[in-house]
Amino acid sequence: MTCIIVDDEPLARQGMELNIANVAALQLLGSFSNALAASDFLRKEKVDLMFLDINMPELSGLDFLKSLRDAPMVIFSTAYPQYALESYELEAIDYLVKPIRIERFLKAVNKAENYLKLLQQDGGNAQVEKIEDDYVFIKADRKFFKIYFKDILYIEGLKDYVVIYTHDNKIITSMNVKTIASQLPPAIFARVSKSYIVNTLHISSFDNELIYINNHEIPLGQSFKDDFLKQHIDGKIVRR
Repeated sequence: MTCIIVDDEPLARQGMELNIANVAALQLLGSFSNALAASDFLRKEKVDLMFLDINMPELSGLDFLKSLRDAPMVIFSTAYPQYALESYELEAIDYLVKPIRIERFLKAVNKAENYLKLLQQDGGNAQVEKIEDDYVFIKADRKFFKIYFKDILYIEGLKDYVVIYTHDNKIITSMNVKTIASQLPPAIFARVSKSYIVNTLHISSFDNELIYINNHEIPLGQSFKDDFLKQHIDGKIVRR
């Protein structure tokens, strides 16, 4: 998996380079101190993954990603955790807070690697074939998968694909989040950010920023929070 680093801090770049060197699956193609230099490189080379700082002079990492027409997968790295929700709205793979622990780095890389494998499969030919009262048929890998709504934990969008997570499986289909959200029963499923739909039956807990489903943390976008609370939470909270 080819990658680049974009960070204005020399020590941060060195630290990321050391982390990358310890992962055999990663091939570092370049390390850049600003977004403009990285942009020029991306126009010439194919890159699978970009480790991107947020607070940089001239052009922030968030604005840089917004400016890219065909962006690689992105893992943000920053000293400021308050940008996490906005990063997920931009379909970032993950968000690492400096100083970055090696186990957290490996978790983010594994997630990116899994996404890349999914996208390299026959997911481009997959599609939602049929939606019934309590299940959906998904065509993927030349087979039809019958998935009951009750078994879906959550759905995650990645550009023009969605990944449907169940207890023991992940299925990718070439459909965006908005389209599949419009076809799922609203009494069960809630779109909670630009990139995520959750099955409300499986919510373990939630706070102002995250929804927890088993050991998964799903970002709760500010623009989706009011509808989520009104449609699925209000009237169900036990109060004193």
